[in-house]
Amino acid sequence: MGSTSDQATMDHAAQQLRDLGVEHEVKVLSAHRTPDAVRDWVKALEERGVRVVIAGAGGAAHLAGAVAAHTTLPVIGVPLAAPFAIAGGLDALLSTVQMPRGVPVATVAVGETGAANAGLLAAEILATSDAELAKRLRAQREAMAAKVLGA
Repeated sequence: MGSTSDQATMDHAAQQLRDLGVEHEVKVLSAHRTPDAVRDWVKALEERGVRVVIAGAGGAAHLAGAVAAHTTLPVIGVPLAAPFAIAGGLDALLSTVQMPRGVPVATVAVGETGAANAGLLAAEILATSDAELAKRLRAQREAMAAKVLGA
C-alpha cells in the first residue's frame, strides 16, 4: 500500500488471504515518495517465490502501475478513496485502470469491497496451480450461497 493511512482498507485483502490460508506479506511503499524502494522490492519478488501482487493507493494511485512496470507477475490494483479524493475515489480508479498497452494491472472496485475482492482474486490466481486452495475457495463460495439462501 502507498501509505499507512491505507492500512484499514487494505486489511480487507489481507483478511481474505488469511481466511483462505494464503501466505502473504504487507508492505508500505510509495510510488512517488519511495520509488527506488518500490523498484528494489519488486525486483526481488520472483526469486522469493511471490506469484501475485496486490497494490492499493489513493489519489494519483500510481503504485500498482509502478509495480507492474518492474515485473511480469500479475498485479491487482486497489484504488482507494484518499481524504482529498475526487468523487469518492474516482481519481484513483481512473489512475489505476488506465494502464498503457503492454503493462496490465487488474483493477477492482474502490475501497473495502475492492480490497476484499483483490484478496479473493489473488487467491483465485494462485488456485490455478493449487488444488487445495481451489477447494477452500469453492467451500467459501458455497457457504456464501447458503447464507444468501438461508440454508
